[in-house]
Amino acid sequence: MPAVVRSIDIQAPPSAVWMWLDNEAALRRWLSPSLEIDLEVGGTYHFLAPDGSTRISGTVLELVPEGRLVLSWLEEDAGWAHPARLVISLAPAAAGTTVTLIHDGFAGIGTDRWADTEKAYELGADRHRVLERLAQLVIADRD
Repeated sequence: MPAVVRSIDIQAPPSAVWMWLDNEAALRRWLSPSLEIDLEVGGTYHFLAPDGSTRISGTVLELVPEGRLVLSWLEEDAGWAHPARLVISLAPAAAGTTVTLIHDGFAGIGTDRWADTEKAYELGADRHRVLERLAQLVIADRD
């Protein structure tokens, strides 16, 4: 299945990293300042993407403390019939925590231009560097 995957190692335990995923205020600081989320399975969320014009919305599909946050992911007004998915997972590592961000499900969004969408997300993942922002916040919080 096509996916956009980025990972980073953060020198902090999963519990310290999870604090930045388990509440709206923390998520706003690294994911999007406009995020509004009901952070429970089945809860909804929405925010304005970093490009300033794309609206993203969806539901919380899975919430595993110190493990993963899974969201359905829909670009509003983009012609998607079905949402894709965002998975943010934490795994203990020798130096602390490996955080992996996966955007997947592009082939199922219901448009024949999904491959272009996947390519755009590849570029966006490198341009927006959300995992690097997360790492900076986690480390600054521990100092």
